Amino acid sequence: MGFARTCSVALVGVEGVVVEVQADLEAGVAAFTLVGLPDKSLVESRDRVRAAVVNSGAEWPQKKLTVGLSPASVPKSGSGFDLAVASAVLGAAERIDPRVLADIVMIGELGLDGRVRPVRGVLPAVLAAADAGYEQVVVPECTAGEAALVPGVSVLGVRSLRQLIAVLTDEPVPEEEPAERGRPDPLLAGLTMPGSCDATGLAGPGHEGLGLDLADVVGQQPARTAIEVAAAGGHHVLLSGPPGAGKTMLAERLPAIMPRLTREESLEVTAIHSVAGMLPAGRSTIETPPYCAPHHSATMQSLVGGGPGTARPGAVSLAHRGVLFLDEAPEFSGQALDALRQPLESGHVVIARSAGVVRLPARFLMVLASNPCPCGQYRVSAGECECPPATVRRYQARLSGPLLDRVDLRVDVDAITRAQLVGSGPPGESTRTVADRVREARQRAAARLDGTPWRTNSEVPGHALRSRWPAAPGALQEAELDLERGFLTARGLDRVLRVAWTVADLTGHDRPGAQEVALALQLRTGISRGAPTAIEAMA
Repeated sequence: MGFARTCSVALVGVEGVVVEVQADLEAGVAAFTLVGLPDKSLVESRDRVRAAVVNSGAEWPQKKLTVGLSPASVPKSGSGFDLAVASAVLGAAERIDPRVLADIVMIGELGLDGRVRPVRGVLPAVLAAADAGYEQVVVPECTAGEAALVPGVSVLGVRSLRQLIAVLTDEPVPEEEPAERGRPDPLLAGLTMPGSCDATGLAGPGHEGLGLDLADVVGQQPARTAIEVAAAGGHHVLLSGPPGAGKTMLAERLPAIMPRLTREESLEVTAIHSVAGMLPAGRSTIETPPYCAPHHSATMQSLVGGGPGTARPGAVSLAHRGVLFLDEAPEFSGQALDALRQPLESGHVVIARSAGVVRLPARFLMVLASNPCPCGQYRVSAGECECPPATVRRYQARLSGPLLDRVDLRVDVDAITRAQLVGSGPPGESTRTVADRVREARQRAAARLDGTPWRTNSEVPGHALRSRWPAAPGALQEAELDLERGFLTARGLDRVLRVAWTVADLTGHDRPGAQEVALALQLRTGISRGAPTAIEAMA
C-alpha cells in the first residue's frame, strides 16, 4: 500500500482555492477512481495521466488507485490538475519520494506523450498558492514568466513529465526538443482564445502608442475635453452625433492618454485575461489599460460574464482598469445595457449560479457612442432625416434613464464641416501632450486621496466629497438650482462635483470653483454655462 499527496489550485472566477490532491494505492483489482466533485474534463484526466506516465518511462501501478481532491465541496474544473494527479500517483507508487511532493503546488495539463501543456489562469492560481503560504510551484515552461510575477514564490517550469520526475528524484534532466523556429508550437494550442486581440484591443495599433494619435481628430473641442476629463478622473462618457463625426476615433485614442497600469493593477488585469484565455501569446503581463469593444449583438452574459458551469469573465471584466467602448449603444439589447448599472457603481460583478457565487472585478471606464436617430441625420444641418418623431423618441429611449444617470459626461459630436476638414489651421493637441496633463492630474488626485480606498475622483462617494473635500464657497449654487428644477438627480449632483474636482486637477487648482463646476454641468447636461470648452484655456 502507498499514499502520497501534493497540491494544485481550483479557480472560482478569478480567485483560487488550494486543493490537496491525494493518491492511495491498495491491493485489489486494478482500477482508477477520481473523487472530489470533478467536472467532465477533469474526469477525463484519468486516461491522460495514465498514458502520460507510461509514455514517460514510468510504470503504472497495477493496483486499486483512488485519487481524492480535497476539499470535496469545492467544484473543480479544467485540465490543470493533471500534473498534480500524475505526481501524486507516482509518489504513492514510490517512484517519487512522497515527502518531496507535500509542499509543492503543481499546475498543468498533460499530453498523452507526457508533455506538459499550459492552462489558463496560471497567475491567479499562483497568487492563491502564495496567499496560502506555499513557496514552490511547478508550471508549464511557457507560462513560467507569468507565474514568476508573484513575489516570494519559487517557480519551476517544465516541458514534460519526464523532466519533473528527474528534478524531483535528483536524476539527470532530459532535454526536450523545442518547436522548430518558424513552426507553431503545439503546446500553445488552446491557451489563447481565437480573436482575443480583436476582443480586447491589447495588440491593436495605437493602444500602446503605435499609430493612433489624438491630433488626428479634426475639431470636436468639447468632445476632446470630455475624453481628457474622462481619462483623468475615470468618468463615463456618452458621445452622441451623426455617423462619421469622429466618435469611434475619440474612443480608440482614449486608452493611450490614460496612465500606464501600476504593478498592482497590472496583476489584476493580467489575472483576468489569463483566466479568460485572452492573454496574448508571448506576453506574461499587461501594463497598459485594456480596450474592449464588443459588437452590439453581444448578449448580457458576454458583457457581464456567465456561461455554463463556472461563470467566465465578460467584457466588463476584460475592460477592468481600461476602456469599455459600446459603439452604436442603442442597438444593444436593453437587458444587456441595464445589466451594466451595478458594475458602473460598485466596480465589480457578482454572478450567482447553482454551482456557486462568483465575484469578478469590473472597474472600467465606459464610452457610449450613439447616433441621434436610426438614420443618423436627425438635427444635422442639410441632413435628410426621414425618421418620424415617435421613431426618434423610441430610439433615444433605448438608453434608459437609470443608465444615463450613471454617465458623467454627455457630449454632442457635431458633423465635421468642409472648412474644418481641408483647412490649414493648427492641428489639435497630440496624445503625448494630453497624456502628460492627465498623468499630472491623476498624481494630484492620488496625493489627495492617499490613505483612502479610492484611486480616482469617480470612485469617491458624494458624502465624502462634500464633507472632506468641499468645493469653493458658492461654487455649487448653479448645480443646486438644477437639482431643485429637476435637471439633476442627487446622484447627478454628486457626479457633477466629482467631475469638477477632475477639472480642478487638470487645471492645477486646489479645489473646484464656479468655473470648474460650470464646465462639469455643461459636460453633463449639454447646456452651455459660459465655461471654456478647452482645459488649457482654464489653466
